[in-house]
Amino acid sequence: MEQIITSLLDQDAYKFSMGQAIFHQHNGKQVDWSFKCRNKDVRFGADEVAEIKRQIELYTQLHFTEEELAFLAKKFVWLKKDYIDFLRFWHPRMDEIKVGTDSPCGLSIEISGSAVNVSPYETPIMAIVTETHYKMSGKYGEMLAEFKKNVDDEIDKMKAKVYDVGVFSEFGFRRRLSFEAQDYFLAKITEAKIDGFIGTSNVFFAKKYDVVATGTMAHEYCMLCGQGYQERNPAYSNKYMMESWVKEYGILNGIALTDTIGTPVFLRDFNLTYATLFSGVRHDSADPYEWGENMIAHYKKLGIDPMTKTLLFSDSLDLERASAINKHFRGKAKVAFGIGTALVGPVHGALNIVIKPTAIDGNPVAKLSDAPGKNMCKDPEYIDYLKRTVEWRLSH
Repeated sequence: MEQIITSLLDQDAYKFSMGQAIFHQHNGKQVDWSFKCRNKDVRFGADEVAEIKRQIELYTQLHFTEEELAFLAKKFVWLKKDYIDFLRFWHPRMDEIKVGTDSPCGLSIEISGSAVNVSPYETPIMAIVTETHYKMSGKYGEMLAEFKKNVDDEIDKMKAKVYDVGVFSEFGFRRRLSFEAQDYFLAKITEAKIDGFIGTSNVFFAKKYDVVATGTMAHEYCMLCGQGYQERNPAYSNKYMMESWVKEYGILNGIALTDTIGTPVFLRDFNLTYATLFSGVRHDSADPYEWGENMIAHYKKLGIDPMTKTLLFSDSLDLERASAINKHFRGKAKVAFGIGTALVGPVHGALNIVIKPTAIDGNPVAKLSDAPGKNMCKDPEYIDYLKRTVEWRLSH
């Protein structure tokens, strides 16, 4: 196979936002990440595993070019010179990535190293896994043809106003069918000049098509700020996360993710100050309507007009589902969408894979999503502890 990741800009924008905050505030933290395939019927063969490892090795040979660094500095006004200078010398390291077969699906990936070094690995490695799997399935040509037809059909429907999504961007890098497929979609939608489409989470394609590179933070940052410090009560993870983010960015770059340890406990810390400073919040699990109504009620309780804040929905969306959510919340708050696999993933047979932090400084960490099926931790005892701290705080 040809090399899949050929530029370090082929990356989600939020990895740079989190990367700078980690570089300035959490540089010494050591983080372990683990791969998981949620598809019960998928098994990776030995040849696939070998090719995935080879592709990761090719990825670790990349460095940023001066032209790419100049683009980052211009595109993201909140990135500081010292972080750009760090990226000048940074590159992925194969000795921090272990690829094997020790898992039920036949593929294991373990990542271990300093937080600032290894955080960027997650999304490109996921893109490598998905593209390798699809191309070695023997059905890639058929899948790509089906994908292109679906893209053309969906864009025709958007032109005809069959969908009413409003403001949205493409979020599918990590689970895309292929680089070629993502490129095809973005070429088509920018050419079509679809109302409401603002950009992509992928920085390489944001550069290529001169659109907005969207994305702020992921669950890993809240886990790092709260659970990454043993002296902190993890039920206050969101407080530490928002405090750290505001220290780094002030009022810039401010969409807060609510569900790392559950939205109810997030709301305990989302006080008037943070609700004012952050421009909005992101939904990533459980019922979007219930979540949105709860956020609107919370803003009103704080005396903030919800129409001045953004509700960003990003959980398992397609254009039809996003249109329904947009219709429901129209006139209640600003609404935006990040749509991933449905736009640039395969039409059928998509992989459902994740790579999540499982330990920081040798101690277990976990995500307690609003949707229990998204939880991931290697230590059941720690999950029990984390749940108890959250439950105690909510009941007192």
